[in-house]
Amino acid sequence: MRILFCNYEYPPLGGGGGVVNAMLAEALAERGHRVVALTSRGLAAPAQSTENGVEVVRVPVFFRKHQSVANLVSMAAYIPQAIRMGIRLLARERFDVINTHFVVPTGPVGDWLSRRSGIPNVLSLHGGDLYDPSKFLSPHRHWPLRLAVRRLLHRADLVVGQSSNTLDNMRRYYAADVDALRIPLGIRRPPEGTARRSDYAFAEDDVLIAAVGRLVARKAVDQLLDTIAELRAPRLRLLVIGDGPLRDELARQASALGVGDNVRMLGHVDEREKFRILRMCDAYASTSQHEGFGLVFLEAMAAGLPVVCYDNGGQTDFLREGMTGFLVPLNDRRALARAVRRLADDAALRRRIGAHNRAAVEEFFIEHCAERYEAAYSSVITPGAGGIRDAAA
Repeated sequence: MRILFCNYEYPPLGGGGGVVNAMLAEALAERGHRVVALTSRGLAAPAQSTENGVEVVRVPVFFRKHQSVANLVSMAAYIPQAIRMGIRLLARERFDVINTHFVVPTGPVGDWLSRRSGIPNVLSLHGGDLYDPSKFLSPHRHWPLRLAVRRLLHRADLVVGQSSNTLDNMRRYYAADVDALRIPLGIRRPPEGTARRSDYAFAEDDVLIAAVGRLVARKAVDQLLDTIAELRAPRLRLLVIGDGPLRDELARQASALGVGDNVRMLGHVDEREKFRILRMCDAYASTSQHEGFGLVFLEAMAAGLPVVCYDNGGQTDFLREGMTGFLVPLNDRRALARAVRRLADDAALRRRIGAHNRAAVEEFFIEHCAERYEAAYSSVITPGAGGIRDAAA
């Protein structure tokens, strides 16, 4: 197949939605498909490159200041720039299918190119493009945006959501009558290696809690800092992997709470070092207010870590209370602290859950996601081909 991906975010820009799109594109290229990704350009990324078998075409956007976070101007600029470049790509070669990632802001790009060319459009929803409780401008809060999203959902040849939660939000706020498909996301098999605690100045008896993600309001990392301060365990350490606009504010908060020595802000690290750090740790914790799916939870499981997080988001499809760790009611700070303390105090429990998680994550590697997307593409390229179903079935 000849596949054109449209996504305003693609590594090195963006978060999980861009990362998983790149992993999916590369997995499909490995399976022999012709894959082109049409994305945005910023922060010195090349206008065109070939990355692991994928042709990546980047269009210029304006005033993007952070690698991990887009702004409204840059997202709005992507739409006309990507349509213009998409027309050139369609004139250059014929694609079999367009796969549009994020209904907002990428949706109009894939829809316009599909309607112009007659190529079927598979619209992939990532959760935050439909529902983000931390943002005033989340589309679900504003009726003009809801109407625009509803129209794009109805015009797509196939809608794919990565979790039950994402599809529930789609039906609740936008289009109850859209028959969408659920395809869980996947991660690459992680590289080998474990970091030495001495390299990061940790002691062998320290209990290390990892957190990975963009430092933005939705991740609510400030709640993790409050939890560390409440527990007041001298050997308990929080390692925050990731960067974003709230980094300095969070560092000041840790200092003000008196836990500056218990919190390590590691910033952005590459994939290999991320997994080396995760394997060095004892548990994983997240206070994110909502995740459309939650790739970071799969990464923690692959590293053999028990997971503590809130029970709000797509991760509830694959995380199980007491089996993968602990699911805490949203913003129940006391329950969160109890769960972290329980894992910190019980090394045998951590080992048991970690072993379970390493086995359970096997079905969530990217090759399985690519196989399901192949079937989805085939169903719209050749209607009636069959072989497509909700991955939960």
